[in-house]
Amino acid sequence: MDKHAEFLKERAERIDTMGRNQPLKDCAQAFTVESTRAGYSYNFSWMGRPIIQYPQDMVALQEIVWDMRPDAIFETGIAHGGSLVYSASLLELLGGDGFVLGLDIDIRAHNRAAIEAHPMARRIRMLQGSSVDDAMAETVRAELAGRKNPLVLLDSNHTHAHVLRELELYSPLVKKGGWLVVFDTVVENMPPDFYPDRPWGVGDNPMTAVDAFLEKNDRFVIDTAMDAKLCVSMAPRGYLRCVKD
Repeated sequence: MDKHAEFLKERAERIDTMGRNQPLKDCAQAFTVESTRAGYSYNFSWMGRPIIQYPQDMVALQEIVWDMRPDAIFETGIAHGGSLVYSASLLELLGGDGFVLGLDIDIRAHNRAAIEAHPMARRIRMLQGSSVDDAMAETVRAELAGRKNPLVLLDSNHTHAHVLRELELYSPLVKKGGWLVVFDTVVENMPPDFYPDRPWGVGDNPMTAVDAFLEKNDRFVIDTAMDAKLCVSMAPRGYLRCVKD
């Protein structure tokens, strides 16, 4: 076994051990709760645009993009545009003609202007509308027509019904060997009264939607090794690998 293969084997064994390390998992959960309460995810930018993500998930996404080599990335939820810029910059490193397609129900004018003025804008397209609208889903499919290996990232409304419908509409875009990532599954792991001003919470969130989706769809599996190695993530059990055509 060469040195690199030996390193990868040791890493896989270490990740497996971490996944069974309850004290580590308890510390990670405590950090997740308190850091979310403190607004930790709002503290970071990517190439000048706010990106409302945990750095751990950003690292995970670049690993996925580098290994998967998508020719398009479709994202629901735009906010300040940092995630679009991040995805576009990763596609820029891959070369080719890959682009990011972002969809949001409300793209604020100042955010749209900043995104369109960004150096990565040539790899970014945006649509405004509801991600669970059938006509909009058809528009998305048309925009991605001819793309052979799209990556799908879901990060908009976090209610069970909304995310489940997004999964039903957009999971067919992902091909065998690709990934679909559902963000904010972490809501299920938070204290019951953590989101008093939001329509989602424990029992009604992206994780419950993922569970319901996987009960009826055998094309995807949860990548538990991703959860084990990240420890802290806004998408626990939300990294889904496509294992069937």
